Amino acid sequence: MNLSNLKPAEGSTKTRKRIGRGQGSGLGGTSTRGHKGAKSRSGYSKKVGFEGGQMPIQRRLPKFGFKNINRVEYKAVNLSTIQLLAEGQELSKIGVAELRAAGFISSTQLVKILGTGVLTAKVEVEANGFSKSAEAAILAAGGTIVKL
Repeated sequence: MNLSNLKPAEGSTKTRKRIGRGQGSGLGGTSTRGHKGAKSRSGYSKKVGFEGGQMPIQRRLPKFGFKNINRVEYKAVNLSTIQLLAEGQELSKIGVAELRAAGFISSTQLVKILGTGVLTAKVEVEANGFSKSAEAAILAAGGTIVKL
């Protein structure tokens, strides 16, 4: 064996179809594109959502809803989570920095404290928002709230 007689294994390669090279090739005439119509022409590209001239679905269906540009998205943190942090780390003040360090929120998220769970620890809680029930529970436990 040498470089002059190397060839690929039997059956591993196929000859490509030579389309549009005359009737004798068997692939002349319409060149495997069928008869007439936009798809048989050069330069054809289907527009996104085009349904052959029929009114497209996005124009048939009515518009609905809206996006409120003033919406503020909060990450919800429950009182049970605050209780866990206060017990586990012996903290008297729990704020955004402590929640971020514990992995409950990311650096860009705003925090809202919700009232699910029981809070017995006396802590100062610092957050962007509080539900009424959370506020009442923190104050009832002897803690304080700080809105950012």
